[in-house]
Amino acid sequence: MDKIKTPKGPTLRQFQARFPTEDSCLEHLKLVRYGAKHTCAKCEREAKYYRVKVRRSYECEHCGYQVYPTAGTPFHGTRTSLRDWFYVMFLFTSTRNGVAAKRVQREIGVTYKTAWRMCNLIRQYMGYVDGDGMLGSPSTIVETDKTFIGGYDKRGKNDKKVVLGMVERGGNVVATHIPSRSGKYVIPAITKTVRRGTPVNSDAARAFESLEIYGYTHHPYNSLKGERGGTAVIEGFWGMLKRGINGTYISVSQKHLQSYLNEFEFRYNLRHEPHTMFDRLLLSFPRGV
Repeated sequence: MDKIKTPKGPTLRQFQARFPTEDSCLEHLKLVRYGAKHTCAKCEREAKYYRVKVRRSYECEHCGYQVYPTAGTPFHGTRTSLRDWFYVMFLFTSTRNGVAAKRVQREIGVTYKTAWRMCNLIRQYMGYVDGDGMLGSPSTIVETDKTFIGGYDKRGKNDKKVVLGMVERGGNVVATHIPSRSGKYVIPAITKTVRRGTPVNSDAARAFESLEIYGYTHHPYNSLKGERGGTAVIEGFWGMLKRGINGTYISVSQKHLQSYLNEFEFRYNLRHEPHTMFDRLLLSFPRGV
C-alpha cells in the first residue's frame, strides 16, 4: 500500500506572492472576517464596504459606518505593519522548533521588545485557535507523563518547572504547566482533559496511582523493570518540545511557559495538515463590530 504523503506548507515565495503589500493583508483580513458584503451594524442594510484611505478601516456604502478588520486581533493598536505580522506568523507555522525574538528583530527591523511582544501574542493566539478539547474514549488509549522544563540558573537556584502531558494515540496532545508533580495537581488536570472510561498509560509514579478511582483503566509501566512502549508517543512530544525550548528559546519563564506549550501543541496537533496552519490562524479571528 502506498504511503499517503502529508501536504507541505506554503513556501516563502508563495507567501510573498500571496501578500505582496500592506493593502493585500488588510483586504484579506476584511474578507475573512466580514466577507465581500455583510449587514451594517448601524443602518442594518446589506452593504459593500470600501477602503478608507490612511486608516485600517472600511466604510459602509450606504451610511459610512466604519469597521476595522484588525480590531480584536493581535495586530490592533500597533504600528508594526500587517505584512510584518503576517510574515512572523508564517515563520511560526513553517518551522518545527520555534522562532526566536532575536530572529524576528533581525529580519523585520524592529526593537527586541516589539519582536518579543509579537512572538508572545502569536503563541497565545495559537493556543486559542488550537484549544484544549477532550481526549480519549473507551477504545482509545491516552498516554500521560510529566517532564521538567528548565534546570538551575546562574545562581544555582532550581528553576525547574513541571509540565503534564496527555496525548491520544493517533490524535491530539494537551500539555499543561502545573505547580507540582504530586497527584494533588496531576489528577485534576487529567480529569479535566481525559474522558472517564479511557484506558490511560503512564509510568509507575505515585501521582497516577488513583486514576482507577476516577473511572479510568490505568496501565502503569515501570521502566526499571524493563517495561517499554507504554508512553512512547508522549515521550516523542517531549523530545520535540525540549529541542525547541533548549535550542531556540534557551530558557522560558514560569509566567510565559504555558504560551510556549500552546505553540508546540498547535504544531503537533496539525502535524498531518501543515499546509493549513497559516490559514487557520488567519481564519480564526471572530468578526469584529
